[in-house]
Amino acid sequence: MSRPLISYYGDDFTGSTDVMEALASNGVETVLFLKMPDADLLSRFSGARAFGLAGTSRSETPEWMDVHLRDAFDWLKTLDAELCHYKVCSTFDSAPHVGNIGRAIEIGRAVFGEETVPLIVGAPEIRRYTAFGELFAAYQGRNYRIDRHPVMSRHPVTPMDEANLLLHLARQTKLSSALVDIVSLPGAVRPEKADVLLLDVVDEATQAAAGALLWNKLRREGRFVCGSSGVEYALIPAWRSERLIGNKPVFAAAGPVDRIAVVSGSVSPTTERQIQHALAHGFEGVMLDPLELSGSTDGREIAEAVDAGLSALERGSSVILYTALGPAADRGRELDTSDGARHRLGRALGRIQAELVSRAGLARAVVAGGDTSSHALGEMGISALTLKMPLPQTPGSPLCIAHGGPADGLEIALKGGQVGDDDYFSMIRAGGF
Repeated sequence: MSRPLISYYGDDFTGSTDVMEALASNGVETVLFLKMPDADLLSRFSGARAFGLAGTSRSETPEWMDVHLRDAFDWLKTLDAELCHYKVCSTFDSAPHVGNIGRAIEIGRAVFGEETVPLIVGAPEIRRYTAFGELFAAYQGRNYRIDRHPVMSRHPVTPMDEANLLLHLARQTKLSSALVDIVSLPGAVRPEKADVLLLDVVDEATQAAAGALLWNKLRREGRFVCGSSGVEYALIPAWRSERLIGNKPVFAAAGPVDRIAVVSGSVSPTTERQIQHALAHGFEGVMLDPLELSGSTDGREIAEAVDAGLSALERGSSVILYTALGPAADRGRELDTSDGARHRLGRALGRIQAELVSRAGLARAVVAGGDTSSHALGEMGISALTLKMPLPQTPGSPLCIAHGGPADGLEIALKGGQVGDDDYFSMIRAGGF
């Protein structure tokens, strides 16, 4: 097959690396661009079979999407891949005013001339499940309906108060929708017509059935698809059955490094536990004021943060610079009184991380928080990412290799708020073990 198998736009950076991990860990050579590449950069990855573009649409307005997302889809269309995927968070958190998935689907349908857009959100590999149209997600070993999830039902920007994904989507678009549920999915041949078609996935069997339906039937009607990394996980068996891809590759262990730097803009209780664990296991912590960082005009707060981080690194310690220690320390309401403050905060954390990596000569680093990562990496001069190694114990947040700029060759992990066990940061420092 001469065409790329798939191209995708990730609505944030951590979600974008999630897709890259799903593909590359299954033998599909994948490159993730941080912005639309020029011809020279694109040619460096001419052997890739999947191309991603990391974006920020999860934290953007519909008006922003009308311009920037349309441009991104226009570029992805030029790659002429078999499928083009708009990747959303597996928790589907979104709202009419920010991260509007319905608007993104409308734009994708217009660019690709689509009638029916398949939607796959369930992904058992990352403990996400859809049954009869409702979304369930794991938290600390238990599965919750998403509107009762201890974290996502209380998300500071886009709380999920509706588990039925098509009802949730109906708040964001007037497009019609339909469901192929877990009962009818195995024998589905010609699903009913609708603008959006949700395919349930709860286990390996329904996942394979959804992937076969997408690849063998729905792809003939259009190339645009929406969903989580469950799209890729569903397609892998279909590709393997047609011998389009081989067996899963074996990845060499990354091995330990003596020091890493972490910057975190996450307010998740998961990240809170990870920070507390790291501080109890040899990391030094630097608490940052998010209001001061987001409002900085002379760079003084950034310089002070860099100095504090470098001091810890010079003592031989790994360091975590964080703007919140869990939901109780969330200052999001104060940030939201100033337009663009959250974006400025992410960029400030990126500038801090870029300085720490460069001046301390670090080989490995972490950015925590999906929205934070989206804006931070742009400040680090990184042009593209490829997979260094998947981390089976924390699916969805692999160790990557940075390409381009001063950070070329840096090993970096981008951690979403809900991702990882308590020892995540220590595990990254140890190289995955």
